[in-house]
Parts: sequence; C-alpha cells; structure tokens
Amino acid sequence: MHRTVPVFLAVRELRFARARFALMGAVIALIAVLMVLLSGLSQGLVRDGVSGLQQLPVTSLAFSHGVAHDAAFTRSVITLDTVDSWSRQAGVAQAAPFGSALINARSSSGVEIDLALFGVDPGSFLAPKVATGSPLAAPDGIVVSSTAADAGLRLGDTVTVDRLGTRLTVVGVLAEQHTFGHVDVAYLPLEAWQAIHAGAGPGEPLSDRARQEITAVAVRGDDVDLAAGDAAAGTESMTLSESYGASPGYTAETSTLTLIQVFLYLICALVAGAFFTVWTIQRKHELAVLRALGAPTGYLLRDGLAQALILLLAAAAVGIGAGVGLGSLVGGGVPFALDVQAVAVAAALLVGLGVTGAAVAIARIAAVDPATALGGNR
Repeated sequence: MHRTVPVFLAVRELRFARARFALMGAVIALIAVLMVLLSGLSQGLVRDGVSGLQQLPVTSLAFSHGVAHDAAFTRSVITLDTVDSWSRQAGVAQAAPFGSALINARSSSGVEIDLALFGVDPGSFLAPKVATGSPLAAPDGIVVSSTAADAGLRLGDTVTVDRLGTRLTVVGVLAEQHTFGHVDVAYLPLEAWQAIHAGAGPGEPLSDRARQEITAVAVRGDDVDLAAGDAAAGTESMTLSESYGASPGYTAETSTLTLIQVFLYLICALVAGAFFTVWTIQRKHELAVLRALGAPTGYLLRDGLAQALILLLAAAAVGIGAGVGLGSLVGGGVPFALDVQAVAVAAALLVGLGVTGAAVAIARIAAVDPATALGGNR
C-alpha cells in the first residue's frame, strides 16, 4: 500500500485543496514575474553600461599605475611608448593604443547627443567593422553605435563638439549596440581623439605631449602575464570583465539589482516554508493515520516534497511566461534585455530555494506521532 501512497496523496491534495494551492501558486508566480523583470532590467543595464567594452576584441586593458579602478577610463593617462612595451611581452598577440572620453555634441540635423569617444588607430585590430557606410579612415570621420543612429544621427551628419567647435562627420554605423556608461559610443581616429582630449579647437596646434597621450593599451593574447607586463611598462592592468567596473554607475547599479534579486529568492523560500508549515500542521491528523497504517516516514516526506516541487514548477512556469510577455511590452526608453541563460538560472534558484524552504517545513512530518490517530493525545 505504501508504495502508492505518496503520489496518490500528493495529487489528491493538490486537486481537492486547489483553492489554497492556487493562492500559494499565485504568490510564487508573482515572485517569478518580478524575477524575470529584474533579470531583464539587470541585463539591460549591463548592456547599456558596458556593451561598448564587451564588443572590444581585447583580453585586457593596461591603464596608468595607481589609477582608481572605478574611474580608470576617465582618469588614466599613459604614453604611446607603453604600447611597444606591451607588444614585446610573452603571449601578447596584439597591442594597440586606446583613448576614451565623454563629450556633449550637436549634429547638423539639430540632434543633441552625448557620445563616448573611443580613439583607435584605423588600421589596428580595434577598428570596428561597420554595417553601413565606410570604415574609419578620414581624420574627422566617426563610426557610431546603432543606438546613436536610432537617436537621430545619420550617415553624413556633422557632429559639433560643445565648447571646442570640432566638427566630426558620421561615416559609418555599427550593426549592434555599443554604449559606455549609458552613452552611445563613437569610434574616431586616435589623432582626432587626442586633439579633443587635449582641448584643442579646430586649427589649433597639438603639443608633442598631447600627441603621446592615450588612455590605455588594449591587449589581446593568451596566457599573458599581466603582472610582468605591468612591471615592464609601468602600468596597471585589468581584464576586460574587470574593466566593466570602471564604467560610470556600473557597480552601483548591478549591486543594487543583485541585492533585490537575492531578497526575492529569500522571500520565495520563506513564503514556501510558511505555507507548507501551516499545511503540515493542518494535515497532522491525516499524516498520523497514514503512519499508523504503516506508511513509512520517508515516503510521506517524499510526498510532501513532490507536492511542493509540482506547485513551484507550475507557478514558476506561469510566472516566467507572464514575465516574458510583460518584458516584450517594455518600450525602448527602458534598458531591458532578456537573456535565456540568465532567466533559466534565476528560475532554477527560485524553485531550488522554494523547495529548500518547503523541505524545512515538511521535515515536521517526521515528528508526527502515529498514536495521535489512535487517540493517544486525549
């Protein structure tokens, strides 16, 4: 008899106490909806903050020694000779100069836009591949992110840099989103970047010192000894993923959303635990009867866990479906991007922690005394 008890009892209770289980499932489903939306918002913020860095074909970036890691792209200044030093390091396949700066600008069509300028050598491995237009070549040409085109920049537009008056011409548009610190990226020749970085206006001469300054050395290679390279070049390296923290607001945003997600998972575990604690107490007499009839404790524990797992899987599936549907309605003004892997991991954590909370509550079954069913409590 006891071999059929667990499945029979779990399904029977789900069917006949469907109102209670539906209410519990609705709460879990709402948590799943929030989890999907937070996951999409988190991925969207990451993409909006560092997609320009993610698209760089590099393994590490070497900044000035002692630079603040949370502001390396805006504070680091090194010289071009460090590129040669890094090129000679073992394991380095390629090394190239890289410049970074944030500007305010206005296009010839009247579009006001902020741009993150990435200065690169047009012939280096950092030069981007364009989807439309021409690659970097002209001294005043820029290649912009697809999101900048969505904001109103067009091929052939002239972009004027505020305060300097420097004019740059949009010669190419990239296929994907390239943003840095929630600002659209524009690639331009390194010499043009150096002039803007030095604050030199149109026609103003550029000092020899300014012609030597860059933000970082972009390095690509396998098994590169970053410590040895830094010692030789007098720099401080970060892997590409480590450099994301230098994007404005990246660490604060991701930490906040991660903390909210952690609390959601804990809430799911607590809610599941509370529900099954009450449910186990209410069915204490029935469990005692089954114990008295010979049903082993292990089978009853597995019955309770199976019940919790069925409920959590069904509720999570409904909630994830609803969350994906709501996410598809989010407008382009909100940085939102659903990632299948991220949602799958979050769903697994949601169900896993919910089962854990339920298991703690269901463990009370082991303490149910069969004598209760025989009137031993009277």
